[in-house]
Amino acid sequence: MSELAKKRWRLALGRYAKTQLGDLSGMDGRMDKTLDYLYAREYKKRGIEFGKGPGSLDPTQMAALNWLNEARELFPESVFETLQNHALERYEITDLLNDPKTLEKLEPSQNILKVLLGFHGRAKPEVKDKLRAIANTVINEIIARLKPEVNRAFSGRRNRFLKSNLASAANFDWRRTLQLNLKTYDPERQRIIAQELRFNSREKRRLPWKIILCVDQSGSMTDSLIYAAVMGTILTGLPGITTRMVLFDTSVVDVSDQLTDPLDTLLSVQLGGGTDIGKAVQYCEQFVDDGARTIFVLLTDFCEGASPRALYAATARLAESRVKLLGLAALDDSGQADYDQGVAQKLSSLGMTIGAMTPDRFANWLAEVIQ
Repeated sequence: MSELAKKRWRLALGRYAKTQLGDLSGMDGRMDKTLDYLYAREYKKRGIEFGKGPGSLDPTQMAALNWLNEARELFPESVFETLQNHALERYEITDLLNDPKTLEKLEPSQNILKVLLGFHGRAKPEVKDKLRAIANTVINEIIARLKPEVNRAFSGRRNRFLKSNLASAANFDWRRTLQLNLKTYDPERQRIIAQELRFNSREKRRLPWKIILCVDQSGSMTDSLIYAAVMGTILTGLPGITTRMVLFDTSVVDVSDQLTDPLDTLLSVQLGGGTDIGKAVQYCEQFVDDGARTIFVLLTDFCEGASPRALYAATARLAESRVKLLGLAALDDSGQADYDQGVAQKLSSLGMTIGAMTPDRFANWLAEVIQ
C-alpha cells in the first residue's frame, strides 16, 4: 500500500486504525483530530464509550467554534460543507447553533436551512435573530436563482410558428436554427457555422388564474417545502395570479396570508407526524370558484395515512369542476422522487397529471398549463 493510500485510510478509519496504520502528525494530525471530533461519535453507537476504561476513547476537548474554524481552514469548501452538515443533521451538535460566535462562522446553505427549521423552536432567544439572518440569506439566494425563470416562464407561451426579433435565450428556437444552418456544416471542424438564428415570439397569457399549492409537511418533504414556500412567494408577486398555500400532515394549516415572507411560511411548519392527504384536498375545494381558471398543485409523496377514499372522491370532484390538477412527487434540486406509485396512478386515472422535477422545471410546467 502506498503512503498516500495509507494516509487516506488512516484518516477515514480514525484513531481505531492507529495501531495498524500508525499515527499522524503535522497537518495530517490536525485533520485527524478535526475528523475525530465529529466521527468518533460513531463508536458510541457500537458500544464504545468515551473515557470509560482502558479500551475506550477519551473525550475530545475541542470546542465547537474551534472545530468549525479548523475544519474551514484544513478542508476544501465542498468537504467543509459536508462536515458542517453532518455535524448538524447527523450528530445534532447544537453548540453550533446556540453560540452566537459560532453562528457567525457557519456557511449558509440549504442543508443548514433544513436543520434550522427543526431547531428554531429550541434555540436560545439571543441567537434566534442570527438564525433568521442565516435562513433569509439562503432563501434570498434561492429566490434570486428561481425568480427570473418563473417570470420568464409566465411572460407568455412560446409560439413556434411565429418568428420574433427579440433575441433572448428563453426564446431561442434551437431546432429551427439547426435546420436553417445545416447547409453551413464544416466537415473539417465538425461544426455548424450558424449564420441565421431563430427566436420564437410569445403569446400573452389569458389572466386571471388562481393557483392552489397543497403541500405535505411530513419530515421527508423538507426540501420540497422550502421550494414550495419560495415558489408561493414568487407567484404571489405576479400580476393576475392569486395564490393560496396550504400545509398539511394530519391537520391543515392555511399559510396564504404569509406568502410575502417565505421564512414565516417555513417557520409555520411542524415537521413530522402522519399524513391525511384527503383531508387537505377537501379543505382546498372551498377555494375553487371558477374551476376552468384554477390550478391545484398537490406536492406530496402520495403516502396516504388515512383511507384513500376521501382523497379520490375530492380529486374526482375537482376534475369534474374542470380544475387543472398537478401532482408533484418532488420539488428539489435533485429531482429524485420516492412516492407511493399506487396512489399516484389512481390519481392519474382521475385526471391528475403526475410529475417529479426540479423547481425551474416546475415553473415552466406550470406556465405551460396556463393557456
